[in-house]
Amino acid sequence: MDSIVSLAQNYKVIVIILALGLLFFMYRKPKLFFGILLLGLFLAGLYYMITTMAGSGSEQKKRMIPEEGKQFDNNR
Repeated sequence: MDSIVSLAQNYKVIVIILALGLLFFMYRKPKLFFGILLLGLFLAGLYYMITTMAGSGSEQKKRMIPEEGKQFDNNR
């Protein structure tokens, strides 16, 4: 979210042009616009869910694998 805000602050002209383009697109073909918007929101949610699940899985994998130093101590 911070990257989107910083992009909007640094490139105001580009953001205004994109916003006007989206408003015009919404006015001319609202059904297609909202369909693409819902698809984008769904894909963003899916991406967030996958990255969240992958992060917790890698943390658990680190806890399950014993450190090398402890492994050598158990074999003595």
